[in-house]
Amino acid sequence: MNIIDIIAKKRDKKELTKEEIDYFVNGYTEGKVTDYQASALIMAIYLNGMNYEEIKNLNLAMAHSGEVLDLSDISDIIVDKHSSRRSRR
Repeated sequence: MNIIDIIAKKRDKKELTKEEIDYFVNGYTEGKVTDYQASALIMAIYLNGMNYEEIKNLNLAMAHSGEVLDLSDISDIIVDKHSSRRSRR
């Protein structure tokens, strides 16, 4: 598996597997995938979109690419809401 094939696959409007998405996220965070390669993949995603499964897998890969905070000692149910909004003036 390599990033060039992953970029080409998304460019060609094909679905990325969980393994390919994990490869991209891990490779980027480890410095093995360059900024220009990441940019090419993000452009292919922007132009061709992602289905629900790809979006889910990308979000999970990003969430687990760093340290995961364990809040289980605080409560059984924990809700985290994060949003950002850019205002246009």
